[in-house]
Amino acid sequence: MIEPSDSEIYEVVINHEEQYSIWHAAQEVPLGWKKVGVRGTKDECLDHIERVWVDMRPLSVRKWLSQEQQPTVGNNSQMQIDSR
Repeated sequence: MIEPSDSEIYEVVINHEEQYSIWHAAQEVPLGWKKVGVRGTKDECLDHIERVWVDMRPLSVRKWLSQEQQPTVGNNSQMQIDSR
């Protein structure tokens, strides 16, 4: 297997779950991914991802957990905290 050259240019891409990856700049971005506007060497792109992707959980999991921690109104109209 041939190792890529350090001079190859990549794009940082993100999907609908806010998961990051890199993609060769010369290739079309695959369906489900979009460019975030950062391009550079592989190391530069990976450094950017390391700085911005601080929560590795997919967006749907973060939203679900956020909703699970929200107060819910019980049948007696008193505020209750769902402790699941």
